[in-house]
Amino acid sequence: MSQQQEQIRTEVLAIVKRLAPEIDPTKIIADKPLRTQIDLDSMDWLNVLAAIHEKLGVDIPESDYGKVQTLDSIVAYLAGKIPAGSLE
Repeated sequence: MSQQQEQIRTEVLAIVKRLAPEIDPTKIIADKPLRTQIDLDSMDWLNVLAAIHEKLGVDIPESDYGKVQTLDSIVAYLAGKIPAGSLE
């Protein structure tokens, strides 16, 4: 995993932790659907996506929601949208 991907992963986990404080980020399985692991309803999930947009500046259109189901897929999706070195 690249340094940029590690930074994205850290930011996404921080967002999840802020919106669902009872979650232990170390217990999240990277390749399983995130929403079901942390028991978020659709409104909470939209809040996660909105917080990602706010923090990282990446808009995730509704048509791409299927591409951002797991922690790994969210990191990969965002890594493809954020210019390398912009998170430094």
